[in-house]
Amino acid sequence: MVVAIAAFTASFVRDARPQSPPAAGKPAYLGFDRNAYPGDANLKALRQTFSFAGYWLNRPPSARTNTWNGKRRKLEDAGFGFLVLFNGRLYADLKNVAHATALGKADARAAVAAARRESFPAGAVIFLDQEQGGRMLPEQKAYIYTWVDGVTAGGFKAGVYCSGIAAPEEGGGSIVTADDIRQNTGRRKIVYWVTNDACPPAPGCAFPRKPPSPADSGIPYAEVWQFAQSPKRTDVSAGCPANHNPDGNCYPPGVEVKQKLHVDLETATSPDPSHGRSR
Repeated sequence: MVVAIAAFTASFVRDARPQSPPAAGKPAYLGFDRNAYPGDANLKALRQTFSFAGYWLNRPPSARTNTWNGKRRKLEDAGFGFLVLFNGRLYADLKNVAHATALGKADARAAVAAARRESFPAGAVIFLDQEQGGRMLPEQKAYIYTWVDGVTAGGFKAGVYCSGIAAPEEGGGSIVTADDIRQNTGRRKIVYWVTNDACPPAPGCAFPRKPPSPADSGIPYAEVWQFAQSPKRTDVSAGCPANHNPDGNCYPPGVEVKQKLHVDLETATSPDPSHGRSR
């Protein structure tokens, strides 16, 4: 996503836990996401590098419209798999647990309706874009888990895009958003797409032929890892190689830089992480 994930403390520390090695014999696949649809004319060039693309079901963060509407078939015909995304609510929208619960139900219905309208198959994974990090407050948990339950009841699988970076807490210690959400899920089954653009473990704006495993993010249960953002977050990614463009963005191979078609980069355990292809 273009909007950076921010902890409530407005700062981050690197996750010091040991990284899990990639699962033996299981390849990883490279993908991208961006708030604006890249254009039909760029799909062939992008497919030379990427196996899958993010696909917004509703208006992306800070965007006025959703330019992905109606483009699923174009992407599938070009050979892409999918990361299906629904833009969730910020803490300021939630007000209290009761209101957060009502919003979670309504947004789950909207996500399911949009996925059906875009012809994604039943059982596809819809990821909730949880932009704010740190420990989730009661209102946020009520919203997330109500949304997960609603999407599951609607015949789809639920995923969450969230921070995989340890955020410091008042009084000492730290918390990883993905861990906090996972530890409170009960019996819910959630697919995790984590972001960690600190180097290490991230390689920066790189397009390796053999992408790293999502577990290399430091979150062993992650199925998708966002390892680079546009623009580069200087507070988090200061230690990364100088492989972003001088303007701070990450541009893919095969597309002229003058188009300013910046991307965020992902690696996943599947070439179709949302299982969104119909054939």
